[in-house]
Amino acid sequence: MSEQQILAGFHAVQARVRHHPESIKTIYYDQKRRDKRMQQLVDRAQSAGLKLQAVPNERLDELANGMRHQGVLAFAAHTPLAVTVDEVLDVLEEPALLLILDGVTDPHNLGACLRTADAAGVHAVIAPKDRAVGLNATVRRVACGAAETVPYITVTNLARTMRALKERDIWLVGTSDQAEGDLHSVEAKRPMAWVMGAEGEGMRRLTQETCDELVNIPMAGTVESLNVSVASAVCLYETVRQRKS
Repeated sequence: MSEQQILAGFHAVQARVRHHPESIKTIYYDQKRRDKRMQQLVDRAQSAGLKLQAVPNERLDELANGMRHQGVLAFAAHTPLAVTVDEVLDVLEEPALLLILDGVTDPHNLGACLRTADAAGVHAVIAPKDRAVGLNATVRRVACGAAETVPYITVTNLARTMRALKERDIWLVGTSDQAEGDLHSVEAKRPMAWVMGAEGEGMRRLTQETCDELVNIPMAGTVESLNVSVASAVCLYETVRQRKS
């Protein structure tokens, strides 16, 4: 089973059917569901020539092994997107927009970051191999299909990767409560990467020192900081706003 992965829930299964149907081994779905959403998924899967099995919900619970499946799950082969940063950058015809996550360990946060990254047009999400969560089933479910569309590239040495990005003229902008400028001062139309720290700890010292620029997210209330996925969304959409203006 190590060569396969479980895709649980409508978003994860639908995204894989749309983008990589050839990787799907079998789709299992609740035999009692007759609603439109389920029928659309079944019709699309049948049109793609995929193997489907209608089973009792109890069987889905067994297969899901504790994951929330919404009445549908699939066994599929792993389908990595781009596996290196260069693979992403070499084919771009627009200014790069990357998201670097320094040690995010909560799968819900990573899933939410991927979902926002997809919505904002991020070309890749980069993270260290160690001290970070991988693309597990929870991440894929929370990402609502974005794990199938946004390359998630893990690297052995994050600081070295960041220095390599600099050599390709990509501006690295980190967030820090102590920074003097705020995110609205960033020139976001150029090739750039937003660098976000881990939950609670923030960026590691070397990661922060490798950034070209540090900015803060203006906070008008009483809370001192934002969840990493929310902070990522705020920063990424500042880039979207500038690039569309």
